[in-house]
Amino acid sequence: MKLHLEFGSLSHEEEAKQLAAILGQCFAFPNTERYFHRLGLENFRVVREGGRIVGGLGIYQMGQWFGGKSVAMAGLAAVGVPPEQRGTGVAFELLSQTLQELHEREVPISALYPATQRLYRKVGYEQGGNACLYEIPTNSIGLSDRTLPIQPVSPINYKIFSDIYCQSAIKINGNLDRHQAIWEAIIQPRELWEGIIPLREHEVIYAYLVGAQSQPEGYIIFHQNAKESQLVILDWVALTIAAAKRLWTFVADHRSQIKTATWRGSVIHPLLLFLPEQTAKVKNSSIWMLRIIDVAKALSERGYPAGVEAELHLTVQDDLLTGNNGNFILRVSGGSGEVTRGGKGELQLNIRGLSPLYTGLYTPHQLQFSGFLEATEKALATATQIFAGSVPWMADFF
Repeated sequence: MKLHLEFGSLSHEEEAKQLAAILGQCFAFPNTERYFHRLGLENFRVVREGGRIVGGLGIYQMGQWFGGKSVAMAGLAAVGVPPEQRGTGVAFELLSQTLQELHEREVPISALYPATQRLYRKVGYEQGGNACLYEIPTNSIGLSDRTLPIQPVSPINYKIFSDIYCQSAIKINGNLDRHQAIWEAIIQPRELWEGIIPLREHEVIYAYLVGAQSQPEGYIIFHQNAKESQLVILDWVALTIAAAKRLWTFVADHRSQIKTATWRGSVIHPLLLFLPEQTAKVKNSSIWMLRIIDVAKALSERGYPAGVEAELHLTVQDDLLTGNNGNFILRVSGGSGEVTRGGKGELQLNIRGLSPLYTGLYTPHQLQFSGFLEATEKALATATQIFAGSVPWMADFF
């Protein structure tokens, strides 16, 4: 039986309760009320059938760093459909309509963590970058450098750390230009999942600044899981070599009571280079997905390598957001990009193939080998120059 679905925002408190019940069942949310409050009811979208909600999702309006520039990004989260409605097209309709709305609002890109790739690929998402959960025995860290001071922060306010974070994140493809709700989940993480053990009420979050108080060089935010004898690093940043060594020493100084430390990072993580041995192991890993919503804006708003002067002619096919179809010329100069319509179409790809090219997760040659694009040798060489950069990753889960 074909469903007659209506897409929209939450219209009243009773609908919010219906969506909360659906998400609570889908994700075992410990506190949907807090989650709704953090994100804001206006940032949820739902589909109704016969006046009753049969699916919904939340949208984080934030940014994501690529090539040293923050690109406006809609992070989709908590995409939930009750089990009795699955397989009926509800999720596809919910996602399709959400993307249409975002396209009309000229949002350049969207990212999410998939429970299943098949669904999100149907609406144009593709793999964008990695996120790993690391674990290391504290007695194996082997650093003892206390050159820089380290001092506790209390009360904990994310604004103390946000500038330090941005100084680091701007250099890392895929890192978030964080929404306030992401910061609040770090300093009060009772809803975190995916490899980070949720806090129990009696557990305490600790935060420390590294370096001079007037000009800090890093920070660490964590809690201690006594049952697992584990230090759970919720967020940390080192802006200097000295700060990195001090942070590792600080973690190692917990070894008399703490057996292991965990943190979220990249499969290629620069902090690992400071360790004397390869004792940090990936406990689990995941790949987040990206969707190019507005081709011209996405390509023009990211940054590019400063020394590259090049012109790339693309042909893009997008079955869902047809305004993205056609030929584009990307001109790169001085670290910035300019996009116009037209050109020779020397590099041809569908909207899914554009995502891992855009983020730099895969090289143009790798994407050609996998059948995601077709291009002339000249276009492949140009794209390789334009999209060169660090491996894309993010430390945040949403």
